[in-house]
Amino acid sequence: MPIIGSYILPHPPFCVPEVGRGKEKAAEKTVASLIAVAKEIAALEPDTIVFISPHSEAYRDFFPIADGEVGIGNFSAYGVPGLNFRIFYDRELVKEIADAASQNKIAAGPSAGSDNLSDHGTLVPLYYINRFYRNFKAVRLGLSGFPLLEHYRYGQMLGNVFANSQKKIVVIASADLSHCQRADGPYGFRIEGPRYDEMMQKIIETGNFGLLLSMDRSLISKAKECGHRSILVLAGMLDREEIKSTILSHEAPFGIGYLVAKIEALGFDASRAFYELYCSKEEFSINEHTEKSDLYVKWARQCIETYIKTKKLPPMEEILPDNFLKTKAGVFVTIYEHGELRGCLGSVKPLKENLGQEIAHNAVSAATCDPRFSPIKKSEFPYLKIVVDVLTNPIPILSVMDLDVTKYGIIVENGDRKGVVLPGLSGIETPDQQIDVARKKAGIEDDEEITLYRFEVKRHQ
Repeated sequence: MPIIGSYILPHPPFCVPEVGRGKEKAAEKTVASLIAVAKEIAALEPDTIVFISPHSEAYRDFFPIADGEVGIGNFSAYGVPGLNFRIFYDRELVKEIADAASQNKIAAGPSAGSDNLSDHGTLVPLYYINRFYRNFKAVRLGLSGFPLLEHYRYGQMLGNVFANSQKKIVVIASADLSHCQRADGPYGFRIEGPRYDEMMQKIIETGNFGLLLSMDRSLISKAKECGHRSILVLAGMLDREEIKSTILSHEAPFGIGYLVAKIEALGFDASRAFYELYCSKEEFSINEHTEKSDLYVKWARQCIETYIKTKKLPPMEEILPDNFLKTKAGVFVTIYEHGELRGCLGSVKPLKENLGQEIAHNAVSAATCDPRFSPIKKSEFPYLKIVVDVLTNPIPILSVMDLDVTKYGIIVENGDRKGVVLPGLSGIETPDQQIDVARKKAGIEDDEEITLYRFEVKRHQ
């Protein structure tokens, strides 16, 4: 049975009157819309309500599903321990999801210990639904550190599971938008805040979910959102569906964007195959970019692809000119896939006999040995963007006044511990941020002494 109702709902705890104690009046549009949605859900009488929550259990490389018979929780974290909730999980549907995930090679399944319902991403919508309807079971889905595209693909799989179920299912994507829309908001004011919210409203109004996949990752990061991935999973469920979207309200009374929207599925529409369309465009773009790239990038790509296919490196002397074979330099190789980091490793000072070997070693290492990611597979080759940074020798500096995050990379050092940050990285806008990231990489505490170095790079991309 197709999904009978789907909604995007925010989750500000103060919109619960017992928590807000009058503060909820500042978001009266949001509260009114939450009540309207709850009444509509009650009229639909779903068997199961699926909650997609950014505040549920989350893992870097796994989509968790709340497990157990019952979830029990309250608003004790917000000073109201007596406001209790209990939901019964739809274990049959959870098993169907887990089986489908295994068949589709998606890392998703039940998560032990997730019966503790301390997740306000679920509790806030649940509070309003329970005022009008309680005769349902629940599925509570967490998100992951996987790329945006994998969240959409997860949603596609979920949509197929629900379509083959005999149950009446409502889906709620719990999502706050940007948190930096006012100077007194959680992250102050950033222009990316209202820009992100405006863009999301247009995407949802028009139903052009492909733009959720292609949106600038830097904009998403700087907007400090809390729900893009929830919305992506819902969008994936509605892939190839004709839809009707209605925004019931949007406001940002405390610097956080609260959007309430209803999305109705109207039937099959092959033209809305956003996953396939996005992948086709991305493959074409990467292929065009690769053709125009210089030998540094082409050599790094050739090393990655040859090694993953054969466990060997291509014959360097037959391919590279003398300047690659007779010079040395530190090199970092960074790999992006669908606009997101997929691997990055390198050397500040040269460790190999020549530049060609340095690029080859670090390219293969970034593709197969970065501990943050699984090794790259052949199926990913068409979507990989390669960046090669050739470093100058680091020089010591005495002050942050000698730094410029757009021009210089840095090294922070304390004994054997060393953290390296390249220049021009998204999300790093000041030298202090750059130093903080480098400290964290090296495990150096804020109160520990450091030696600072800077270096420049010649970027090939």
